[in-house]
Amino acid sequence: MERIIKAVGLLSGGLDSMLAARIILDQGIQVLGVSLVTPFFGPEKAKRAADHLKIPLEILDITRDHWRMLKSPRYGYGSGMNPCIDCHALMVRQAGDYLKEIKADFLFTGEVLGQRPFSQTKPSLRAVEKESGHPDLILRPLSALLLKETKPEQEGLVDRSLLLDIRGRSRKRQIALAERYGLSDYPTPAGGCLLTDPIFSIRLKELFFQSPDPPLREVELLKAGRHFRLNSKTKVIIGRNKKENEFIEKWVEPEDGWARVVGHPGPMALAPGGIEKPEDWEKLAQLCLTYSDAPGDQMVSVQLGQGDREWQINITKERKEIFREWMI
Repeated sequence: MERIIKAVGLLSGGLDSMLAARIILDQGIQVLGVSLVTPFFGPEKAKRAADHLKIPLEILDITRDHWRMLKSPRYGYGSGMNPCIDCHALMVRQAGDYLKEIKADFLFTGEVLGQRPFSQTKPSLRAVEKESGHPDLILRPLSALLLKETKPEQEGLVDRSLLLDIRGRSRKRQIALAERYGLSDYPTPAGGCLLTDPIFSIRLKELFFQSPDPPLREVELLKAGRHFRLNSKTKVIIGRNKKENEFIEKWVEPEDGWARVVGHPGPMALAPGGIEKPEDWEKLAQLCLTYSDAPGDQMVSVQLGQGDREWQINITKERKEIFREWMI
C-alpha cells in the first residue's frame, strides 16, 4: 500500500500561504492547515482560505506564549510593535509540535525571500529555523529554489523541481499563479496583524511604559475608542460609536470607573482599574460629555459609577482642544 505523505501548512489566509498549499497539494501530498491566533490576529482569513482550498484547518490559540514573547523579543520589533522574526519562530514551533502530534512529515509556510525587509531575508529565515526547533522540516515552496535544500526534498517526499524561485516584493508571479489555480477570493497583503498598525503600536508601547506587565484585558481595550492618559495610574477610553461602546462595556470590571451622559446620545467612557484622585472623576465626566451629542450651552447630567456605587454630576461641555494633551 502506497504511503500517504502529510504536510502541515501555516495558513494565514493570504495569497502566498494559499499558493504554497496549492503547490504542495499538486504533488499529491495531504495538507493540513494550521492557523495560529492571538489578540492581534485571528483565524477568519485562514478559515475562508481552508474552505476555498478544501483542506482541514486546525486553529491553535498561542496567546500565552505570544504575550510572553512580545514583551521582550530576542530579534526586536519591526516598524511598529511587530516582533516578526520571533513571532514566525513561535508559530513554526507550535506548528511543529502539532506536526509531531499527528505524525505528519514536514511543514511549510508561504514566506517569500526578500518580500519583507525585516523578517524575510535569508538571515531572518535562518533565525526562524534555528529558534523554531524544527530547522530541517521547514519548506518554503514559493522560494525553495533560492534556499538550501530541505530534508523533505532530500528524502524524496517533495519534488524540488516543482517548487518555485520567487523573490522580492513584486506580486506579479503570485497573481499569475492565482489566476492559473482559479484563486480569486484572497485578501490584500496589508492589514493582517494589529501589531503593524501605527496607532495600535503607539498605544501598546505607551501601555508597556506605564505598566510593564499589563493584563491582557487592557490590551484588548486598545482595539477600540479614543485613549487618554490623565496620569500614570489613570487612563480613560471613550467609545466612538455604538459598536465600540458595546465592545468597551463587554470588558468592564467592578473596580473600573465609568461615565455616561444622561438624556443625550454619547459614548461609554471607561477608566480601567478605577480612579484614585477625586478630581479625576470630573475629568472622566468632562471627557464623556465633550464627545457626546449633548448641547454645549447648558448644564448636562453625567452618570458616574464604580462597582455598586452610582451618582450624577451636572457640568457643561468643554472644547475638545483642551483634552488633546491627554490623548494617546
